[in-house]
Amino acid sequence: MADAVVFDLDGVIVDSEPVWEEVRRAYVAAHGGTWQPDTQRRLMGMSTGEWAHYLSGELGVDRTAGQVADEVVEEMTRRYRDHVPLIDGADDVVRRLAARWPLGLASSSPTRLIGAALAATGLTDAFVATLSTEETERGKPAPDVYLAVARRLGVDPARCVAVEDSSNGVRSAAAAGMRVVAVPHGSYPLDPDAAGLAVVSLAAIGELTPQLVDDLG
Repeated sequence: MADAVVFDLDGVIVDSEPVWEEVRRAYVAAHGGTWQPDTQRRLMGMSTGEWAHYLSGELGVDRTAGQVADEVVEEMTRRYRDHVPLIDGADDVVRRLAARWPLGLASSSPTRLIGAALAATGLTDAFVATLSTEETERGKPAPDVYLAVARRLGVDPARCVAVEDSSNGVRSAAAAGMRVVAVPHGSYPLDPDAAGLAVVSLAAIGELTPQLVDDLG
């Protein structure tokens, strides 16, 4: 039986990956950079510092990494003030699972965006531990953030179920030793190797029930 459940945020609870892509694409275009065909796939799971350096360096944006991070996150914060795109049913799923297990949140979003998203969706109190990869040495696909959340929960990672949507997120949670439930976004399918790391793949977050988590235990 699982001792805890750890959620990703972007793409699992909030449908923010398309917003991130739109904001960063526009930013790259406005500042002299060139968006590459594999850019969005590479960005998914990167920490703030990692994607800011990637936009500034590899994509040729004419701003420092620090400026990139500040300006993109400011635009995302503005978007969130207008509307946080909650995935249908995700808040109900989180609350049902929170009634049974301590929940963690392991996100690549900056800390202030995590706070804004949870406050807007009314889920702040559902999570015992929340952590941004801003606060870990490496972003996903490295296991750092999942290992750190497990430590904060006081739970063995092998006794955790992780809920992820992206290839790098699945790789991260699996590398931490967690059993991974994948809920891939329709626009961003999992790479074959990542799909093979998930113990189960769901078509929608609403399929994630307490019974399913029990069965994985």
